[in-house]
Order: sequence, then structure tokens, then C-alpha cells
Amino acid sequence: MVATNALSCSSRRGLLAASKPHVSVLKNGCRLALLPGRITQLRAAADESVQQDAASQIAQNAQELAQSFELAQKSASRRLQRRRQQLTYQASAIAATSGVGALAILATYYKFVYHMGSSTDAAFPWADMCGTLALVFGGAVGMEMWARWAHKALWHDFAPGWALHKSHHETRIGPFEANDVYAIINAVPAIALCLYGFLTPTMTGSLCFGAGLGITLFGIAYMFVHDGLVHKRFPTGPIAELPYMKRVTVAHKLHHAEKYKGVPWGLFLGPQVSLPERYLIGNLL
Repeated sequence: MVATNALSCSSRRGLLAASKPHVSVLKNGCRLALLPGRITQLRAAADESVQQDAASQIAQNAQELAQSFELAQKSASRRLQRRRQQLTYQASAIAATSGVGALAILATYYKFVYHMGSSTDAAFPWADMCGTLALVFGGAVGMEMWARWAHKALWHDFAPGWALHKSHHETRIGPFEANDVYAIINAVPAIALCLYGFLTPTMTGSLCFGAGLGITLFGIAYMFVHDGLVHKRFPTGPIAELPYMKRVTVAHKLHHAEKYKGVPWGLFLGPQVSLPERYLIGNLL
């Protein structure tokens, strides 16, 4: 009986042992059968991931392209606006210079020809002419000295003067700025001197006429160099490459940088500063 039971257990074990390879084969077969579907799922997931990455990259590129296009439009708009402002100021500068220049030439001609009278025996007023020419030079140089003093004392340190001049140290909106009023203010004594000198056929009149012309020439040169060359309010051409003009430009830009308490205050004569200030500036100019 015991032997029979042992035999029965051995038989069962044998059957189980014999059935294991078949179960393993069955499992492997199922796995192999499922493998193509799994591969298909993985491929689909990979394709979806690639599509998502591609879509994300395309969206990012489109956004960057839109931003670049927007920036390009803004930049082009600013350049166009700046060009229009330059042309507006340039037209005003040319008109003012042409008008004032023509008026000065005609006034000078009639000052020394018309005042001689109709008599052909009248001597040409050479003394008056020399006095006028001397005051033309003196008026121009004197205006540089006046501008140097007024720039600091009246336009920076004096509150009402700074109220107008500060527009020149801020970002300009439009072709003109409040600081341009000083050009009109400085034109008043020039017109008064020229008018008095033109109507007065004496040496005093000639001297006043020359001083008025000197102030006028200084104003024209100041507008060309300061507004055009330094601040690019209108194109000035190849004159900007001259060494002296480069020096004037650097000096005035140093004034706007306000690194040395605003110096230099002058324009045409370069860094008109005291010795300690000149030592501070060093070789920057």
C-alpha cells in the first residue's frame, strides 16, 4: 500500500516535470505572439513623441520668428521716424541758413555800396570794412566764450535756464526740442546789432554790424557742428572724419556723459577747463 502511494507520487512528479517544458514553450510562444503588437505600440509612441517634439519645435520657431519680425518692424519704424525727423530738421536748418546767409550778404553789400551814395568820387570806406571784418571774427570768438559761460551758469546752474536746456539731455521726441529756443534768443542781439549797424553809416555802426555778423556766423556753425555733427540731427557728410571735428565731437559727448561735473562747457575751442579738471580728463580728448 505504501509502495503504491509512493509510486503514485512519483508518477505525478514525473508528469509535472514532463509538463514544465510545455508550459515554458507556451509562455514563450505567447510572448512571441504579443511581440509584434508591442513593437507596434512602441513605434506609435515613438512617432507620437517625435511628432510632439517636432510640433513643439515648430511652435517655438514660429514664436521666435514672430518676435524677430516684430522687432524688425519696430526697428524699421524707429529708423523711418528718425529719418523723417532728420529731414525735417535738415530742411529747417537749410532754410534758416540760406535765408540768414542771403540776408547777411545783401546787407553787407548795401552797407558798403549803398551808403557811399550815388557819387562815383566817394572813397570806399576801407576803415569801416576792416572794422567790420575784425568784429566778425571777434563776435564769433566772443560767442564761443559767452556760450561757454552761459552753458554752465545759465543753462545748467540756473533753474529757469535748465528748465529749457534739460530737454537737450533727455531723449528727444520729434525733430525739435525746447532747448532750440536758445537759438532764437541768441538771434535777437545779432539782428539788433546788424540792423543798427546797417542803418548807421559810421565806424560805430560798422563795428556793430560786424559783431552781429559774427554772432550770426557762430550760430550757423554751432547748428551745423553741434546739432548735425555731434548729435546727428541731420547728416553732415565727410566733414565728420576731420580730426578736429572728431575732437570736438568727443569733447561734447564727454560733457553729456557728466563724468567730470559737466566739463567741457565750450564747443569749438575744445576742453576749456581748469588745470585740475584737465588733469582729470587726461588724454580722453
